[in-house]
Amino acid sequence: MSVNPTVTRSAPADRGVPAPTGLKKVVAASMVGTVVEWYEFFLYATAASLVFGTVFFPNAGTKLDGIIAAFLTYAVGFVARPLGGIVFGQIGDRLGRKHTLQVTIVLIGVATFLIGCLPGFDTIGYWAPALLVALRFIQGFALGGEWGGAVLLVAEQSPDRSRGFWASWPQAAVPVGNLLATLVLLILSTALPAGQFLGWGWRVAFWISAVIVLVGYYIRTHVNEAPIFLEARAEMEEEKASSYGVFEVLRRYPKGVLKAMGLRFAENILYYLIVSFSIVYLTTVHEYATSQLLLALLIAHAVHFAVIPLVGRLSDRIGRKPVYFAGAVLGASWAFFAFPMFDTLNPVLIVLAVTIGLCFHALMYAGQPAIMAEMFPTRMRYSGVSLGYQVTSIVAGSLAPIIASALLQQYHEWLPVALYLLAACAVTAVTVLTLRETRGASLRAVDEADAIRFAAARGLGSGGARGSGGSRGSGGSRGSRA
Repeated sequence: MSVNPTVTRSAPADRGVPAPTGLKKVVAASMVGTVVEWYEFFLYATAASLVFGTVFFPNAGTKLDGIIAAFLTYAVGFVARPLGGIVFGQIGDRLGRKHTLQVTIVLIGVATFLIGCLPGFDTIGYWAPALLVALRFIQGFALGGEWGGAVLLVAEQSPDRSRGFWASWPQAAVPVGNLLATLVLLILSTALPAGQFLGWGWRVAFWISAVIVLVGYYIRTHVNEAPIFLEARAEMEEEKASSYGVFEVLRRYPKGVLKAMGLRFAENILYYLIVSFSIVYLTTVHEYATSQLLLALLIAHAVHFAVIPLVGRLSDRIGRKPVYFAGAVLGASWAFFAFPMFDTLNPVLIVLAVTIGLCFHALMYAGQPAIMAEMFPTRMRYSGVSLGYQVTSIVAGSLAPIIASALLQQYHEWLPVALYLLAACAVTAVTVLTLRETRGASLRAVDEADAIRFAAARGLGSGGARGSGGSRGSGGSRGSRA
């Protein structure tokens, strides 16, 4: 069962109206925190490709074996993310997005700082990878609650007709965090001899996170919850309702969760093949210089950041479905031309291959917050989007570098990796075709449709339905039936 808000659009007067007062401040607060947390998360991803195999898994066998072992610890964070999404989704739907985001940023900051303090395998033996796994789990747990809160803080305060654009900005913060992580590692790996970089230089990048966390936490204390959320919470408290959280969303909107997972599948795999496995491929197959590779990623992340809001605006103009479908189709083609470009070892072609891949990724990634926010009512939106987004990361992003590295090790060529990506994109493309177009949909109409259904399920009938913002109205609009 899913809400169909397509017949209920925002009023024509919404067209051309500037962003509500304070929305830019909310966007900034969401972005800063997201930059901090993804800086730390992707710092781990890059370090797993370059450092952790040597420092924490020196007895793994070949260099590729050590990298695969490091990526397995990386995958632990993805396994923890759905748990974090469930816990923080429940808290966020009940207590609010703002305070939940303050907790997640502190958790991930502490875990990242401590990773930088960990002794290596040569010092404390197997305790080193064990502690690395524990801290990685905490990182993933915190990040599991971060994404849903960050994007909803913006999506729920955005005008209906420009939600795709405004809600894409927290997504644009992700390549900024990745860019900063890449920049710091590039500076350290270039300035220090290889021995010093492996010995202690990489740790500095993790320690820097302490300063960034303080800035992000401070900014997040100065934003307010969305009015639509405050209204929904007040109504649930008035009615003493407990109809929120992950179990409720699975019971009432299982199709919405499954579709969110399908949308996420190819996007997540494509991203980690580009930003993680490309490093493995170029450094193991061609022994490409680390500093040049980091520079290529730096340029690609900058372009990715610029493209995401443009794609978000495009989804407001021509629709969510055509933009996302184009991303799935183009993403399926990426590996077939990118790896031959990598094989040339031409720096310009390598930068171009990575950049094109991230532009294809943006076609899917930019519209995700708006699409997923429009799938679920306010009373369970945090849980719904977090569950659909984070559960998929276990079978998609967490396994993508591992599967790709194993395929490379087994077949000694890139074609199986390209076929793996092709299959993933086919799953997402089919999912897109099953969606209803929600461009310009009213979130209040989504709440009204849910309130009618919720009241009917409680035996109250649709006539007296109230809840989840339905009593506030939406300019005379009426939610459609599922």
